[in-house]
Amino acid sequence: MEPGAPWRDPRQAYGAYGVGSAMQMQLQQRADAAAGGGGGVLKRSLGELERWQHQQQQHVAAQQALYLRAVRQRTAAAADIAALLGGGGVGGPTQQPLVLSGSSFGGGLASPSSTLSSLTTASRAAVPLMHPHPHQHQRQVQLMASSPQTQAFGLSRAPQPQPPPTQPAASSEQFILQELEKQLLDDDDEPLAAMSGTGSAVTNSEWEETIQQLNSITAAPSPGLHAPAAATPNNNNNANNAGMTRSPSNSSSSTASSSASCSPPTPGAASRQLLSEAAAALADGNHEAAATHLAALKRAANQHGDAEQRLIAMMVPALSSRIVPTASSLALQFDEFCGAEQRAGSLLLHDISPCFRLALHAASAAIVEAVGDHRAVHLVDFDVSFQQHKALIQYLADRRVPGTSLKVTAVTDPSLPFSKSLSATLPAIGEQLKLLAERAGIEYRFTVVSCRAAELDASRLCCAAGEALAVNLAFALSHVPDESVSPANPRDELLRRVRALGPQVVALVEQELNTNTAPLAARFTDACAHYGAILESLDATLGRDSAEKKARAEAALARKAANAVGREGADRLERCEVFGKWRARFGMAGFRPVALGAGIADQVAARAGPAPPGITAKADNGVLRLCWMGRAVTVASAWR
Repeated sequence: MEPGAPWRDPRQAYGAYGVGSAMQMQLQQRADAAAGGGGGVLKRSLGELERWQHQQQQHVAAQQALYLRAVRQRTAAAADIAALLGGGGVGGPTQQPLVLSGSSFGGGLASPSSTLSSLTTASRAAVPLMHPHPHQHQRQVQLMASSPQTQAFGLSRAPQPQPPPTQPAASSEQFILQELEKQLLDDDDEPLAAMSGTGSAVTNSEWEETIQQLNSITAAPSPGLHAPAAATPNNNNNANNAGMTRSPSNSSSSTASSSASCSPPTPGAASRQLLSEAAAALADGNHEAAATHLAALKRAANQHGDAEQRLIAMMVPALSSRIVPTASSLALQFDEFCGAEQRAGSLLLHDISPCFRLALHAASAAIVEAVGDHRAVHLVDFDVSFQQHKALIQYLADRRVPGTSLKVTAVTDPSLPFSKSLSATLPAIGEQLKLLAERAGIEYRFTVVSCRAAELDASRLCCAAGEALAVNLAFALSHVPDESVSPANPRDELLRRVRALGPQVVALVEQELNTNTAPLAARFTDACAHYGAILESLDATLGRDSAEKKARAEAALARKAANAVGREGADRLERCEVFGKWRARFGMAGFRPVALGAGIADQVAARAGPAPPGITAKADNGVLRLCWMGRAVTVASAWR
């Protein structure tokens, strides 16, 4: 192509001094004229040479700017984006231009990542697009058309139409992000960027990072639309705009998945939970909430229903008695719990419940094993049970030791509230046991001694030399106050007095339950599990012909539950403890454990018959645990 031909370098738009530019054409013409008139020798002044060098430096800078693209935040482009993302319509509030900090028109310089973060935040806050009211005109973007900055940025295009109301949120977000990308990456503003010293040059790696961030925004799932947001001072037109939330807790998909993963609770589990909430409310002193829960639970209670319904019928009155206790109601409960009917019901429970009956058998077997072949056996008992003594006589008879004699001393403590009902039943029990012993060929003698724990000694109990002394504490210690309600601590005092007697064995049977020092909420939870297991075991082991006996035994069990969870302090008369606490008390009193091995369990099975289904007798660390479906109900142990 000839010099000076009318062609144009495509890079002309990126600088005033590129090849083929007007300035370069003038220099070429002057060079040709000088060469033709001066014999081919170019003569230039010093000023022209300096201008030419300055033009070459600017030319090199322009070419570098062509390859190092400048990204600069701009007010006009931001105003266009704000107009696209804004939620106002005709009659709405005036939209403020989106002035990004660090733009070349607003102050210092900002990095591309900060620009992208600002634009991304604006897009996330505005997606999905708000649909205008039908009576509103379509919003137009107000641009400064006459401004050279606007023309330089190429923003004098027609306003972007809003998507129709039926456009999905995902496509709306895609449209907005495409507009953001176009505003960031368009090349129509490069001349100003190349000539401006404030442009930020970025490398290829920074551009790749920017594109990856834009792609991650585009790929993000669009949440569903929700109800319009509440009116705020900055949004007076929200009646026509749909609000949006990105909180996972409000997402319909997360709610559906959580609902699908959690199966609805069974009626029994829901009632048990409501019972626990009522107990917790009572523990916090919120009697109104507790009364509301208990009123709802009364509809699920049924004294003649299944075990769960009977448990509710048992626990609702127990908790209700704590809401408005009166002196008359407290006195009535006290009399009922310490009365003869409760005593008879408790003995019946020990007889028909396998967990109680087998534990008493184990204690009798441990006593017989400890006394060995002694002919004279002296048993000191603090809570005589006919069923246990009946088993003891049978075990003694099985030894076939000629001349065996059994002397039973029943001890009652006049300071305890149970002594009256206990003393009333002892003469009849003694007569029945004497008949059984005579039939078994055993000499039998039954006496009753009334004394306090501090008065207990060998002379008061008529202990004689040559006797094999044994002490039975089955279900007795839980009726004796301890240090939590009495400074004298009669419970530990009784153990020390028994230790001073020097017995060959002390048999202990207690319920595996903590109703002594546990707080109400924990005590109630443990009581529900414990008494519920007893009710279930009775259903599984008793037939229909035992309905009357079961009703009487369950009535006594209900009074136990009412005292355990309905009373506090000294008014809670039956204070059970778990075996670990009993072991600590016996250890402090100077006793050491006597292991109940597999032989005891075999003797119990041979005498009382195999355990019914669901009942297990586990010899564990020298003790025998009677369990229903894996939960220990009673524990039998022996000490020396």
